[in-house]
Amino acid sequence: MSTSRELPVSALYRSCDLRQLDFETTHDLAELNELVAQERAADAIGLGASIQHEGYNLFVLGREGTGRHSLLKQYLEEKARTEPLASDWCYLNNFQESRQPRAIELPAGRGRELAQDMAQLVDDARTAIPAAFESEDYRTRRESIERELAEEQEAAFEEVSKRAKERGIGIIQTPTGMAMAPIRDEETLAPEEFQQLPEAERERIVEQTEEVGKELKAVLQEAPKRVREARRRVSELDREVALWAVGSLIEELTEKYEAHQEVVRYLQQIREDIVQNIGLFRVSPEEHSPLQQLFGGAMPGEGTEASPATQRYAVNVLVDHEAAEGAPVVFEQNPTFQRLLGRVEHLSQMGTLVTNFQLIKAGALHDANGGYLVLDARKLLTQPFAYDGLKRALQSRELRIESLGQAYSLVSTVSLDPEPIPLSVKVVLIGERLLYYMLQALDPEFSTLFKVAADFEDEVDRSEENTRLYARLLATLAKRASLKPLDREAVARVIEHSAREVGDGEKLSARIRPVADIIREADFWAGKEGSEIIALSAVEQAIEARARRNGRIRDRMHEEILRNNVLIDTAGEVVGQINGLAVLQIGDSRFGRPNRITARIALGTGKVVDIEREVELGGPIHSKGVFILSSYLAATYAADEPLSLSASLVFEQSYGGVEGDSASCAELCALLSALAESPIDQSLAVTGSVNQRGEVQAIGGANEKIEGFFDICQARGLTGSQGVLIPAANIKNLMLRRDVRDAVEKGLFRVCSVENVDQAMEILCGVPSGQAAPNGAFPEGSLNQRVGSRLSDLAQKRRKMGSDEKSEEGN
Repeated sequence: MSTSRELPVSALYRSCDLRQLDFETTHDLAELNELVAQERAADAIGLGASIQHEGYNLFVLGREGTGRHSLLKQYLEEKARTEPLASDWCYLNNFQESRQPRAIELPAGRGRELAQDMAQLVDDARTAIPAAFESEDYRTRRESIERELAEEQEAAFEEVSKRAKERGIGIIQTPTGMAMAPIRDEETLAPEEFQQLPEAERERIVEQTEEVGKELKAVLQEAPKRVREARRRVSELDREVALWAVGSLIEELTEKYEAHQEVVRYLQQIREDIVQNIGLFRVSPEEHSPLQQLFGGAMPGEGTEASPATQRYAVNVLVDHEAAEGAPVVFEQNPTFQRLLGRVEHLSQMGTLVTNFQLIKAGALHDANGGYLVLDARKLLTQPFAYDGLKRALQSRELRIESLGQAYSLVSTVSLDPEPIPLSVKVVLIGERLLYYMLQALDPEFSTLFKVAADFEDEVDRSEENTRLYARLLATLAKRASLKPLDREAVARVIEHSAREVGDGEKLSARIRPVADIIREADFWAGKEGSEIIALSAVEQAIEARARRNGRIRDRMHEEILRNNVLIDTAGEVVGQINGLAVLQIGDSRFGRPNRITARIALGTGKVVDIEREVELGGPIHSKGVFILSSYLAATYAADEPLSLSASLVFEQSYGGVEGDSASCAELCALLSALAESPIDQSLAVTGSVNQRGEVQAIGGANEKIEGFFDICQARGLTGSQGVLIPAANIKNLMLRRDVRDAVEKGLFRVCSVENVDQAMEILCGVPSGQAAPNGAFPEGSLNQRVGSRLSDLAQKRRKMGSDEKSEEGN
């Protein structure tokens, strides 16, 4: 039966006006350097990147594929090129406390230069210091000190020996030390001769021997003092020679870095440390064997580790911006705790892990210091402790390199504790809206650190201006990906497909990635056809191929219906039974399928039972829709008497959860059909939600739902009576497939729009619904009159049953 609610073919699809595309191919269009209709997000990015107050970091939110990364990257890199270069950061050895390496800041490029200068200083010192200690002057002065020591020792010994001889005592040097013996006429007395001496003489000799022994002991005790004095003089000489050897080298560097006082102080410390560790330099390169000289001081197989002097005075260039052209922009793809905040590495030596200041490695925050750091919010939150570490760094405004064990007091081993580095960075998190709002709700510190939200649109208005911009966007994507240019018809088809993707003929998808994928695949099909441009046929083939690739589950579900394993009628009339429509989203595949909904009526207390809810398969929104039905029935048909029915509603052969209220119109129609005992045309399907006034409201997935029912009808054979009822509010969303539009144009299928339940019931049952008169009565024979009469009859039966029960109690 034809109805005035049927939509013309022109309402089922909004074609792109080719007059708005004034070009032959996209090769004629200029590239687009901004995204289409993302001014809100662009303004927020501009504010967040430019404002320099604490806490104004950015969170860029929106759906994946909307161009968040590309716009952000383009904007930040352009802005960074106009900003000052970030500083280099180096770690130096702390000679007083080796566990706490010192951090030093230098202008961009000077860090590597300092490292090279220090390496050259060590090389020069390893040549200059041995040469100075091998000089004739040094040898002469050192020999003089040694000779003076020997002469002093000899003079003191001679003096003691002389006084001993005057007393008749001789000092004899033996293999075991010094010995004393009496002498006469320069000859040492034998023990027998000594015993023959008078006793008084022997006592005198013994007494003199003791006195000489005391004098000799005093001389021997003075010897170490003279040796120490000599050593002190040698040390002073070594210091003087070492300072002379490296003084000019260090002075030259001091002049070079005089503008950097930290470097100057470090050079003075190096000079003092070199003097105290001259032994690191005393072996000259020339003392290597000829083969060692040939191999740079290390024989093959001996390793190429740096010398102790090189390690001690090296510069660890943590961050080097020598090649930078502006402030740094860092995109960290794996934001772990250590990759963000840096780490201290270890080496295995003799079964022991060792480390030093040269094994301190930078993190992404170090690299981005003075610029911008961009992170994926989901990846950040899934890495243990990474988010907390980032917040701690932003709050303290300094970068402290420590292991997780140190940060959370999990270990007590001694390790390096590098000096913290001041932090000045803009952090940009990119993530979905859900993450943003969850962080806002659950983390009180989040809003103080990320004060600017850049919210990207998921869809944009399909205006004439945006259509032209979209064409330029396609041209830009094709050129940057080295694809063939698209002709006007192909561009128009991609724009129409973009509108279909958002399910709205008046909108365009802001997601760039799916559109880019379509033109890449169309380029492939155009290449197979041997075409130099991407024509309409190539785009159509790409869209159809993608639908086929993702359509296996849809095809299997439709097959179950066509084989009558899942019962769906597309012909005939049945009371209390209707074809509802649902949309399933599985991965990238989104499709519609019909569901049989049935309603049964009996006498009761006014309760409409939602079987899906009773078995916990219905979600809260679906249950809300069912409750609205009860309210509609009571207000429309039983305002003056109690609602006295017991109704049940069910999605037949539904084995999973049911959510949403888009079937509430179909459920109400099934319920009214059961009450009026008026059969529903099974060649029709219905979608739409309903409110308490009976108005049919807009739903999502209108295109997929219509096409899902159409596919079943087409497979069984189109008769011209089949069709779908949709809310009038959804007309603007229609972007139906070509085969559906062709069937409608030929009168083989129809799409009807309805504004309220009465209109839907008239189409479904072929009977006028009827409008209530001022007294509330409906026209005789109308659907509403039948429903009202049935409810009134049920109410009377309920009252009668109540009266009978009271009579029995009275008897």
